[in-house]
Amino acid sequence: MTASRSLSSSLRSLRPLAFGADPAGERMERIRRSPHFANGTFQNPVEGKPGPHGSKVEFAKTYFDKEQRVRRAPAGTIPVHPTTLADLAKPPVSGLRITWMGHSSVLAEIDGRRVLFDPVWGERCSPFAFAGPKRLHPVPLPLAALGPVDVVVISHDHYDHLDLPTIQALAGTDTVFAVPLGVGAHLEHWGVSPDRLRELDWHESTKVNGLTLTATPARHFCGRGLRNQQHTLWASWAVASDQHRVFHSGDTGYFPGFADIGREHGPFDLTMIQIGAYSEWWPDIHMRPDEGVRAHLDLQGGAHGVLLPIHWGTFNLAPHPWEEPGEGTLAAAREAGVSVALPHPGLPFEPAGPLPVDPWWRTVAAQATATAPKTSIPTATPVN
Repeated sequence: MTASRSLSSSLRSLRPLAFGADPAGERMERIRRSPHFANGTFQNPVEGKPGPHGSKVEFAKTYFDKEQRVRRAPAGTIPVHPTTLADLAKPPVSGLRITWMGHSSVLAEIDGRRVLFDPVWGERCSPFAFAGPKRLHPVPLPLAALGPVDVVVISHDHYDHLDLPTIQALAGTDTVFAVPLGVGAHLEHWGVSPDRLRELDWHESTKVNGLTLTATPARHFCGRGLRNQQHTLWASWAVASDQHRVFHSGDTGYFPGFADIGREHGPFDLTMIQIGAYSEWWPDIHMRPDEGVRAHLDLQGGAHGVLLPIHWGTFNLAPHPWEEPGEGTLAAAREAGVSVALPHPGLPFEPAGPLPVDPWWRTVAAQATATAPKTSIPTATPVN
């Protein structure tokens, strides 16, 4: 028994810091009490397979095909708006301003409060500095130049949403972290004080400086280490002040629960919806652009508010062409009559004001896109 404990301790000492920590103690007891935890794992609101569907051999052939790999990255330099503190120093006229930093990282300034969603400032979304998907464009501004943040919101613990160097940098500030149940174990392991954690199950809320933050369901999965125990929850988020409401999808497959979220917490001035890194190999846990537009309609009870497409353009994470999520979202939004914002990374905009709508990706795509992908999206999604 002593030798076994010694071996276990030795193996833990070799575990990369980026793997984080497994929930234990009272945190694990709280997880076991969750109505969304059964048979030793967190459960999706609608059953879905995280996996690649079908033959892994065929998936590998598709993923590593040389011709397709060229299309999965831009041919030119992605235009990044050089965001400065001066851009963000003047309060938004409408009270709500949004800055997409790339991928799923978004700064939302809401009635004098600042919320940073899924901040990833690292060069790779990987546990290793020498391997893994590398960013395709620089961050629009250094993290230290961002200024004070009231709350950091994390959707789940995958590397492209929860970034060790970014969290370590923010751990030394006064910000509060709102995270799904179980994710707090990682943050504590990396130096975040427990009293600055707000760790929520689905449908639970917390208040931070006048904002109400609610963890809402998503259809995805979790895991950072060699074993995926499904002991950390994944979530979408609704954030509301007295005047404004925004929604961040995190990563999710489409499911009917978006309409329920909209009825309970919407309508929203802006939805931030995952529309990239989709594939026929994993249809249950990421949305295509047309599904993302449908989710927006469900959340809004119709074509209201502004849709900001996220989870695309920054990292090469799926077999589709790099520019396809932008083209697909633009086409589906036009068909459905949805207002869509298409900012360069780092470009601040106000949903109540003029929206950035230029398809900027076309100038740097590996192959000019003559026609947008076909979509099938109704002009409105009934609320059941």
